[in-house]
Amino acid sequence: MTSVKQEDCSQTVGLNDIKYEEGEETGDLIIPDGIPEVEKCSTFGEKQHKVYKVKKSYHCPHCENFFLSISQLKHHFIIHTGEEPYSCSDCGKSFTNSDALALHQRVHTEEKPYYCTDCGKSFSKLGNFKAHQRIRTGEKPYSCSDCGKSFMRSDGLALHQRVHTGEKPYFCSDCGKNFSHLCNLKNHQRIHTGEKPYSCSDCGKSFTKSYTLSQHQKVHTGEKAYFCCDCGKNFSQSSNLKLHQRVHFRKKKPYSFPD
Repeated sequence: MTSVKQEDCSQTVGLNDIKYEEGEETGDLIIPDGIPEVEKCSTFGEKQHKVYKVKKSYHCPHCENFFLSISQLKHHFIIHTGEEPYSCSDCGKSFTNSDALALHQRVHTEEKPYYCTDCGKSFSKLGNFKAHQRIRTGEKPYSCSDCGKSFMRSDGLALHQRVHTGEKPYFCSDCGKNFSHLCNLKNHQRIHTGEKPYSCSDCGKSFTKSYTLSQHQKVHTGEKAYFCCDCGKNFSQSSNLKLHQRVHFRKKKPYSFPD
């Protein structure tokens, strides 16, 4: 029995726009891993009939992933948008999935089920416990196949590999700019919202990034962690040190007389 095939197409789903098109009708039953399989009905006399299924796939418009249902695609879509629909009832902090929220809530309950037998330190997350043990052993089991750099944690390797692949899965819904890290997207979005969540306890000045706040606080503490190896002068910020070092560079550079 010859099967009749029609033009192959798929469904493309966006957050606010779902386009539907007819799928492919074929004698092959498409299962999740993409391997075709033939399914047959009960035998009536000597005749057997194949069950024809409609091949449907939901394609993410921001990457090459396909999903079997709209709900799976919408759950995946959060990776690109940075949406955090699960919020903590204690502090209001938001998360992309319920598992991350459950782990966070241990901050409030102070639950720490993972215990190090070497030093007695306890941890709320298994990943942090394993990473702690590797600090003691120096083990870095996750290595990059492109450059050989090794990491203690698999998520550290995954983030690093985006340097090689150029992958930027997080995009700004306001301007369309893409980012390789979620934290960079969040920092960028504050440009649009004007939010400055990090404030100085000494003067009340607010900042969009925690790093900028820590640099500002050195004004109050007088800390000058950056020093010039040529003259020993200290600076509170690395950018000021770099500007200063140009003075020494110009002095060291030999003068070339014109011909």
